[in-house]
Amino acid sequence: MSQPIIQMKNIEKHFGSVIALAGVSVDIHAGECHCLLGDNGAGKSTFIKTMSGVHKPTKGEILFEGKPLNFARPRDAIEAGIATVYQDLAMIPLMSVSRNFFMGNEPIKKFGPISMFDHEYANEVTMTEMRKMGINLRGPDQAVGTLSGGERQTVAIARAVHFGAKVLILDEPTSALGVRQTANVLSTIDKVRAQGIGVVFITHNVRHAMAVGDRFTVLNRGKTYGTAMKDEVSPEELQDMMAGGQELATLEGSLGGTV
Repeated sequence: MSQPIIQMKNIEKHFGSVIALAGVSVDIHAGECHCLLGDNGAGKSTFIKTMSGVHKPTKGEILFEGKPLNFARPRDAIEAGIATVYQDLAMIPLMSVSRNFFMGNEPIKKFGPISMFDHEYANEVTMTEMRKMGINLRGPDQAVGTLSGGERQTVAIARAVHFGAKVLILDEPTSALGVRQTANVLSTIDKVRAQGIGVVFITHNVRHAMAVGDRFTVLNRGKTYGTAMKDEVSPEELQDMMAGGQELATLEGSLGGTV
């Protein structure tokens, strides 16, 4: 396997006396979908915010393309090629798809001293990029709020890919979606991976992870059980690690096996 794009080495993150991450090591390779699994409170959000420059690690080292990484702000991570798609998607429902697609990166054309948003270019790029992801819009002026949850996720993913993401972090992209919309998002993840982009798929749904994942890392109370390839671990084993298998077994015993 080639050199990782990102290497997270023994990362710790403390918030006062609270230890959110306790020595987590993960690496991300180009063209793979690396699934980061864990129940609520496992440390997934803290970990991806540390990877994307929102938090600075208390201890540990981050390497990006083999070089020590020290982002002063999240924008530095974006410019380096680490893009994060959060659950809220940072979109304006009443604004068109093309406007949302280029929000913060607006293409400009000039008429003498006057600068204007280049609608023609934005519309063409938006339609092209969405078709690449398997979404056929009615038109680029369609309001984002009229799209399904899965389609909005795809807009956010396509936007990140278009603007040069080398690593794409997806924070629970299927958590609030139905079966068909989930299938669309998982298909989009597969298309992104095929373009040589490293995907970090954060989820608590083992079935969704197994559908597209190449490698799997489970977080539990800020610690990791290590990383396994797809053929090295079963869905049941992943679920057991997420839930804290020993704790569950103890509970089952105390309740007479009714859990």
